[in-house]
Amino acid sequence: MTGSARKVVIVGGGLSGLSAAFYVRKYYREAGIQPDIILVEKDKSLGGKIETLHREGFVIEKGPDSFLARKTVMSELAKELEIDHELVTTNPNAKKTYILQRGKLHPMPAGLVLGIPTELKPFLKSGLVTFGGKMRAMMDFIIPPRRSTEDESLGALIERRLGTEVLENMTEPLLAGIYAGDMRKISLQATFPQFGDVEREYGSLIRGMMMGRKPAETHTGTKKSAFLTFRKGLHSLVHALIHELHDVEQRTGTGVAAIHVRDEKEAAGSSSQAAGTGSSPRYEIELDNGELVQADDVYVTVQNFAAAGLLRPHVDVSALDSVNYVSVANVVMAFAKQDIHTEYDGSGFLVPRKEGRNITACTWTSTKWLHTSPDDRVLLRCYVGRSGDEQNVELPDAALTELVLKDLKEIMGITAKPMFTEITRLRHSMPQYPVGHPARIAALRSELAQKLPGVYAFGAGYDGIGMPDCIKQAKQTAESAAGRVVQQPEPPAVLK
Repeated sequence: MTGSARKVVIVGGGLSGLSAAFYVRKYYREAGIQPDIILVEKDKSLGGKIETLHREGFVIEKGPDSFLARKTVMSELAKELEIDHELVTTNPNAKKTYILQRGKLHPMPAGLVLGIPTELKPFLKSGLVTFGGKMRAMMDFIIPPRRSTEDESLGALIERRLGTEVLENMTEPLLAGIYAGDMRKISLQATFPQFGDVEREYGSLIRGMMMGRKPAETHTGTKKSAFLTFRKGLHSLVHALIHELHDVEQRTGTGVAAIHVRDEKEAAGSSSQAAGTGSSPRYEIELDNGELVQADDVYVTVQNFAAAGLLRPHVDVSALDSVNYVSVANVVMAFAKQDIHTEYDGSGFLVPRKEGRNITACTWTSTKWLHTSPDDRVLLRCYVGRSGDEQNVELPDAALTELVLKDLKEIMGITAKPMFTEITRLRHSMPQYPVGHPARIAALRSELAQKLPGVYAFGAGYDGIGMPDCIKQAKQTAESAAGRVVQQPEPPAVLK
């Protein structure tokens, strides 16, 4: 006797889609359901923005390069895929992070959490903020807290509590690599809602973070590594998922054009013709090539603007339309170590928007991740583009390389010519959560559940842009969906 069958279509083959396929398989089977899964990806390859290049002894990440260790769902997935032994930590001797201020690199003071000092002495000694800026930050201890739980921008909170200098000189550059956004527009509730909780509970961000912060979870300068990756690159996880999903139909090079709700009479007719198979699938998924695929459940994991096109005929998609996506570029350069005269003692540096540079940050990759480079080589990864400053992303390779080298020369004194340069343009890759985003997404999902039962939407543009966030959304969605299917009346099992 086999469990009841259920047709599942997953739209999008990035990490969210692959994780959805993995967990649908897992949780549906545990619930006694046999999922027949089709994963559809418009690109020719799976994995989305994750792409690892092996070249001349280097391990080069063309997309994301690591994930937060404290978000354990990704490590847990690696363990389930039996590749957790490939996880590596950052170099323990490269704990420092620098921030550019008035053309000079200043070490980020110990205990800094998104610009919030949790150790006063290092903050007060730092050259990143003027004396007046430090005194303004100390006003956080006496400024009355905002009691409202209504969403506001992350920048508004930091500026209100700690002042403009802390926001612009510390918080903004620290978050540029995560969101590439404008801190005065990004939702607090969608990014760091705990900061609002801290303000209301303790009346001060500094006091609250000093009393409740867990160092290993919030700052890179601890004994535990804050970040993890895979020895052969993040694509190891993608390869492992693809291999594990050998019984999932993986269609690449074709997208989804529309989601159609089948007429109840038509579905009933199909059901009566297919004796013994039970109710017919509610949905028909139209592919770009015109093919129609039936589905009981649909997992939409593509970017919000693509998801909006599929869901717009059925529900209000204003929550998706309101999320803007920023384009960025990664410029990776390899040098001979003998040509580099700077001694790196950290993981890299961040560049505040007001410095007016072409790059937003630079990771000293070969120092931060010892497995990424031969001993006699140096690997640097520079980031270009952020909200309101995306034009350089589309420059020709030679022009973009020249701009990056100009900044490296002026900031780090590098005059050497790189052995090679790898440029990756990640267009429309960084979702910007507007104020009010969580409530809008909750309303969208409520309407989906009512009007399109069995259709789920999640991914980087919804509840967290990091890779662990995407995996977590896929896992939770699949688990809850399996529970709902079990609670529904199902056709009798087919005897075989």
